[in-house]
Amino acid sequence: MRRLLLVLFAGCMLTNALAQQKTFSRADTLRGTLTPERSWWDVTYYDLKVEVLPAQKSLQGSNTIHYRVLRPASRMQIDLQAPLQIDSIVQNGQRLSVTRDGNAWFVDLKAPQVKGKIMRLTVYYQGKPTEAKRAPWDGGVVWGQDSLHRPWIATACQGLGASVWWPNKDHQTEEPDSMLISVKVPDGLVNVSNGRLRSRENNTYVWFVDNPINNYDVALNIAHYSNFTDRYKGEKGNLDLSYWVLDYNLARAKTHFEVVKPMMQCFEHWFGPYPFYKDSYKLVETPHLGMEHQSAVAYGNQYKMGYRGKDLSGSGWGEKWDFIIIHESGHEWFGNNITTKDIADMWVHESFTNYSETLFTECLYGKEAAEQYVQGIRKNIQNDIPIIGPYGVNQEGSGDMYYKGSNMLHTIRQVIGNDEKFRQILRGLNKTFYHQTVTTRQVEAYINQQSGIDFSKVFDQYLRYRNIPTLLLKQQGSLVTYQWKSDVPGFDMPVKVKVNGKWQMIHPVANEPKKVQLNDEEPLEVDNNFYINITRR
Repeated sequence: MRRLLLVLFAGCMLTNALAQQKTFSRADTLRGTLTPERSWWDVTYYDLKVEVLPAQKSLQGSNTIHYRVLRPASRMQIDLQAPLQIDSIVQNGQRLSVTRDGNAWFVDLKAPQVKGKIMRLTVYYQGKPTEAKRAPWDGGVVWGQDSLHRPWIATACQGLGASVWWPNKDHQTEEPDSMLISVKVPDGLVNVSNGRLRSRENNTYVWFVDNPINNYDVALNIAHYSNFTDRYKGEKGNLDLSYWVLDYNLARAKTHFEVVKPMMQCFEHWFGPYPFYKDSYKLVETPHLGMEHQSAVAYGNQYKMGYRGKDLSGSGWGEKWDFIIIHESGHEWFGNNITTKDIADMWVHESFTNYSETLFTECLYGKEAAEQYVQGIRKNIQNDIPIIGPYGVNQEGSGDMYYKGSNMLHTIRQVIGNDEKFRQILRGLNKTFYHQTVTTRQVEAYINQQSGIDFSKVFDQYLRYRNIPTLLLKQQGSLVTYQWKSDVPGFDMPVKVKVNGKWQMIHPVANEPKKVQLNDEEPLEVDNNFYINITRR
């Protein structure tokens, strides 16, 4: 979500261009790579305990890390970002030696690390975490206030990383199988985190996450909340719906959030069962705009339709539903269920989720409305740098992963030419890669295999190059010569055109002119559902 919001501001093209030219440091590598000190162990469980001190804007607590030894080692990397400090790390009752390299902390282990054994150690930490100034565009802790000037606190850390507020193995490949989140807050405040509320005692809220969860999804949401619940009869039975809103917004939320049930029905139809039935589905009102926090979706769109009351597509359809509810909930399937191993491949999260907006529009208003919506969002595409970023340094590619990626998927849908097959591909992705981390190549290979069409050159052109393909049309009378102009050699994506009154697929190839004869001299019409450039001569 964070990068989409960034795109909506002036200066985006410069921001992306500078990111592409960035010289990466050792700190970037330590953050974005599975270093030797990270790769020998696999997290199985986190037991996170945090006390939140709003008056001091500080945190103190511990994280007990349960991990499986993949191979023997004696040194471990744990991540915690300045200005937070690790006070101590303890294993088997022994305090361990720790050295710091920027935001990476290297622990010298004393106990033998035996392959296959489940071990644990506890990290004690405290301090004032980075304060998010414009969350979710930047990361950290939001120390806000509601309209009654009461504390309203939240975390948002996609991209920057969960280690901005709690110690962990901060790499996107790493998801614990389950997690306990215990948060102590001052009197009168409520904390809402991921999963289900297990207990509340002495102002400590204990939440248990039963499913694997990526680090940046783990969230604190602290305010004077009221709660109401509902239930959705879904593909896997009854799904508990829980809504946590500021106490004075309870009545309006009960009406506004009625969209959740038809949204669930639409997304389950297209993507398969909601991936986290055990943990429920929650919407939590936040002082920032929104984020896809797993099973605790952050909502801050002020009960408006569209994106802060605006239609990002300009088609009129985007102002008929609440953008934040739909987009952030779509991430439960793409981003939370299926998570990329490297942030460079974030298009898998954002392109499919952006396309979920089109599919939701189609569910409610029909296919023509959906096509108008997805074509309308093209005006937001920059075509500045490639969508896939550099690997191993925690660096995303272009913000075009949203609108351009969505239109790439819509184009692929047209080439497949069978909506049911396309739907089964989306559902199959969520079933095949259920609760897994993936690479771009895995997703590409699955779509190629299940569609029976080799889209490799299509993925290359749209994801790995700045430009989109251009269809060159040269018409002399009723004879039309056509070919692709592309960065990818031999680019050969079919495209739908109207020939003599009938829609049909033609098969242009880069730098290989082909011809089609028309019955009249009217310009060849190209289906606008294909996101391409067209040059006529």
